Amino acid sequence: MMPGMTATFEEARELARRTVVDARYPHISTYTLDAIWVLYDRVLRVDPESLDDPARDRFLLSKGHGPSAFYAVLAAKGFIPVAWLDTVAALESPLGSHPDATLVPGAEISSGSLGHGLPLGVGVALGLRATRYADAQVYVLIGDAELDEGSNHEAMAYAGAIGLANLNVVVADNASATHGWPGGIASRFEVHGWAAATADMGDHDALHAAFTAPHHDRPQVTVAAVRH
Repeated sequence: MMPGMTATFEEARELARRTVVDARYPHISTYTLDAIWVLYDRVLRVDPESLDDPARDRFLLSKGHGPSAFYAVLAAKGFIPVAWLDTVAALESPLGSHPDATLVPGAEISSGSLGHGLPLGVGVALGLRATRYADAQVYVLIGDAELDEGSNHEAMAYAGAIGLANLNVVVADNASATHGWPGGIASRFEVHGWAAATADMGDHDALHAAFTAPHHDRPQVTVAAVRH
């Protein structure tokens, strides 16, 4: 397979299977593939040639403890060599068990610690707005268990209060959060002034519609429900 804009989702899925280095958790490593694929294939304004363009869209993987799907999509879209996928977590590999932004082309942040990605996304979105690149969108993928972290709720409240409209969050919901919430995950964001949508993780058209839904003057969250 030649990576690049002609890659298919099926090819990306095969690439993702090559990156799973922990046999105990193959599903955990790849279940976000659908959402990441739809973003890179149909939504994000970024490609390997525009990584230094200040007007590019940004994707921040907060759920960095499961980077297999992310690495696979980066390879499928030509950001990194496909051959790297066979060395994930090896001592000399640039692809660690958590992504390192200094080693992986296309990785905007180094991540893995729960609760860090959304606050960083708020900062990136604020910086873009302050430097007159507010049309550049920031997408942050978090796991539902990250909502157990207080740092995320502070970020949610702040982003909603200031109407940070260039901030978009995708919550991969596989029912792993410790604490419930009346009305579900979307309501956690809505009470802070966010626009919210819910879609099935496997429904690419529904994900695309949610990711691109108008949300004037406020941030947007998409809850992507994982069906086992």
